[in-house]
Amino acid sequence: MIRVGIIGATGYAGGELVRILTGHKDAQIRWYGSRSYVDQKYADVYRNMFQIVDAACMDDNMEELASQVDVIFTATPQGLCASLVNEEILSKTKIIDLSADFRLKDVNVYEAWYKIEHKAPQYIEEAVYGLCEINREDVKKARLVANPGCYTTCSILTAYPLAKEGLIDMSTLIIDAKSGTSGAGRGAKLPNLFCEVNENIKAYGVATHRHTPEIEEQLGYAAGEKVVLNFTPHLVPMNRGILATEYAKLTKDVSWEEVKAVYDKYYAEEKFVRVLDRDVCPETKWVEGSNYVDIGFKIDPRTGRIIMMGAIDNLVKGAAGQAVQNMNLMFGLEESKGLELVPMFP
Repeated sequence: MIRVGIIGATGYAGGELVRILTGHKDAQIRWYGSRSYVDQKYADVYRNMFQIVDAACMDDNMEELASQVDVIFTATPQGLCASLVNEEILSKTKIIDLSADFRLKDVNVYEAWYKIEHKAPQYIEEAVYGLCEINREDVKKARLVANPGCYTTCSILTAYPLAKEGLIDMSTLIIDAKSGTSGAGRGAKLPNLFCEVNENIKAYGVATHRHTPEIEEQLGYAAGEKVVLNFTPHLVPMNRGILATEYAKLTKDVSWEEVKAVYDKYYAEEKFVRVLDRDVCPETKWVEGSNYVDIGFKIDPRTGRIIMMGAIDNLVKGAAGQAVQNMNLMFGLEESKGLELVPMFP
């Protein structure tokens, strides 16, 4: 039985971790960490856990927690994990960090985009970028995993095979993505109030969103070249889901069958990546509540471009589900353990 501790258990991603791990037959949550709700019953914060979780929330004492569990999930704002982690902790337990603290390999890029000083740059090189479909073997050996961001998971997986095979001109890649409001977190913020979000759609973080360098770095590894792209996120009035629509110039004439064969080369054996049939476009409602990524594409011979589309649940494959997928790999379990979540509808 894997003993689990969660720091940040009362945020949306933390709550989703609790939901998934509660049904995981090989994991047991020992620590529901939440600085905002110390000593309050977890089920009083999330009443869907009434008579399911009896524990009270605890603080974020990672030193103490490391002696009690086999893995710590940190579902916290940027900077916290890096400020807490040290060699003594990593000698006792594994860490899966859902923040951006260890996703970027260049500390200067991290500090420029996140506007904070990195408190543990000595662990950046060691940390494994936890996109399981790409870095599976490295994740298995890791003691510190940087769980990818939600926009980035969807954006990278949607374009990765074509970038890897050189089928798209990376200098032409543009990513337009839309997310439900849970992606903004559970904190009370004026722009996220119902009256601000309902019956509205808006772009935000235009040319400045912090997931941009993460997407560029990972797709750069795939393409074998430096990648600079436009990434524009939008907020839409729904709870969950991300839809990424990506545009790029093709490097040669290809048929639908040839592109599908490229996607199948990388994803045919992937449990959680579903490449859709011809002329079927991904929709967030068909992945909601699940760890699936749905991917579709359309070739536009008139412009010589390809339109790639991906959909995920931002709280599952985009956060907690992927984190559990990483945990399974790190502890030698079946990768899909605890994640056999059929998408919810309606």
